Amino acid sequence: MNKVIPKDALVFLKELKVNNNRDWFNEHKREFKSIEAEIKESYNYLGQLLNMHDKIDKVKLFRIYRDVRFSKNKLPYKTHFGGSFHRVKPELRGGYYLHIQPNDASFIGIGFWNPDKEDLFRIRKEFEMDDTEIREILNDKTFKTVWGNFVGEELKTAPKGFDRNHAAIDLIRRKQYIFTKSFTDEVVLDQDFIPAVNEAFEIARPYLDLMSDILTTNLNGEPLV
Repeated sequence: MNKVIPKDALVFLKELKVNNNRDWFNEHKREFKSIEAEIKESYNYLGQLLNMHDKIDKVKLFRIYRDVRFSKNKLPYKTHFGGSFHRVKPELRGGYYLHIQPNDASFIGIGFWNPDKEDLFRIRKEFEMDDTEIREILNDKTFKTVWGNFVGEELKTAPKGFDRNHAAIDLIRRKQYIFTKSFTDEVVLDQDFIPAVNEAFEIARPYLDLMSDILTTNLNGEPLV
């Protein structure tokens, strides 16, 4: 049975934004728990759809509570729902993310948000050696229509040890290898939203699979896992 994002979720998040304090939240906690349960069902349903074309071993809906210990922003609650879908490691790398936030701020994301130093170096060396396959994916009409171009942080110049005039420097200087796609509230509340997200994620598979292949082999193409 298809699961939908409840309209009450967006209404609650809007109210939470203007009442972001513990007293208000505690007064409305029963309402929150009911909405959270529905959201979890929708995320789990998306996880089931993903497992029809990928291997997902974990669906994680993040907590509404903010960690304010090291933040200048001391508001106690997030004003969105966010959740990730973990691919089976170590053979499959990268992941999927779904972010629900009112006022047309919802989005989905894929890729590598914060690759560690070793993974980042391996990716850059691959693109330095041969950027043919990644260019084919990035220039694919269907992929480009859905996902557009890379977003996220990048260096202003070449990383240490790389030629700033290299033909693939636009790829090599990236610090994050992610794509996002935004949605309006109207689309989020549509009954076909979750299947549409799954379809977008499936279109991203060639990218995630290529990056998985890169990160599970050495520069000679020999398997590491």
